Amino acid sequence: MSSSPISSPPQRPVADTTEAAPENRTDAVSGTPRTPVQRPRRLRRTDALRRMVRETVLTVDDLIYPLFVMEGEGQQEEVPSMPGCFRYSLDLLLDEVKAARDLGIGAIALFPLIRHHQKDNAGTESYNPDGLIPRAVRAIKQAVPQMLVITDVALDPYSSEGHDGIVKDGQILNDETVAVLVKQALVQAEAGADFVAPSDMMDGRVGAIRRALDGSGWINVGILAYSAKYASAYYGPFRDALDSAPKFGDKKTYQMDAANAREALKEVELDIAEGADIVMVKPALAYLDVICRMKHHTNLPVAAYNVSGEYAMIKAAAQQGWIDEQKVMLETLTSMKRAGADVILTYFAKAVALALRA
Repeated sequence: MSSSPISSPPQRPVADTTEAAPENRTDAVSGTPRTPVQRPRRLRRTDALRRMVRETVLTVDDLIYPLFVMEGEGQQEEVPSMPGCFRYSLDLLLDEVKAARDLGIGAIALFPLIRHHQKDNAGTESYNPDGLIPRAVRAIKQAVPQMLVITDVALDPYSSEGHDGIVKDGQILNDETVAVLVKQALVQAEAGADFVAPSDMMDGRVGAIRRALDGSGWINVGILAYSAKYASAYYGPFRDALDSAPKFGDKKTYQMDAANAREALKEVELDIAEGADIVMVKPALAYLDVICRMKHHTNLPVAAYNVSGEYAMIKAAAQQGWIDEQKVMLETLTSMKRAGADVILTYFAKAVALALRA
């Protein structure tokens, strides 16, 4: 008996792997050009279409407007390193707050320029109930009651040493400083602050402030914690604005190392456990990865501080004609929101509000 030959399975045609530009690729059988299965450009054709599919939207509700206040009357001084930013005496500060309100900005953050003779190593002026910030808060709440007022809790504007804490033998004292910060926060709450914002980076200060606020009946006063505040070179113009640069050394023993990201998660966990209501990353632009990590790490709102150095760089480049100020401003702030920021402190707040109205 002769055996029948075993037939081989049919062979599939070998695919043409020759690389070619998509518009030049042709179908192997028909010879007609192949069409891309997906054309992402379809969704980019018009402004209306781009707006419809936009993943991240920057709005005026995202903004907190930092303002500098000083003693005096009828005074408005431009900060040389921050074009378009001013120190305001209290009467003119109220006009600026009203202008912000009229643009739809719902929150401001106050920072004081303290006179030299009022400064000392213990920061005693920081908890003076008749001091600059308590008076400013009371005036704002009377003139613009719907404005959310956030007050900075730290000693550097009040310190003769320019540090965020009490100094002894060249060291920044932690627990002694926290005791003063508690007094400062209570005075600000009494004046009418909606949020106190400890920016000092002393260990345990959020818990101490929360306990003191609750124990004094200020259960509705929130804490915006500077949870990841880095020892950054971006703060220079802000320190010019408040004359608060350290008189010796730097702030690296209490502010975070710019190289660390995991440590930021440790800091935010501690602040949440101690009673923070909002957590923040400062600066923002060089720390977008930290904002993103923090956003995925907590369900609390995450704030980003678009700091003075970031502002000044855009202003300086725009003055040279190298960039379009408004476009770069909006792109920069959108990047912060895209990274995960729920709210953004920015000196551009009024400019952004105007641009979004256009």
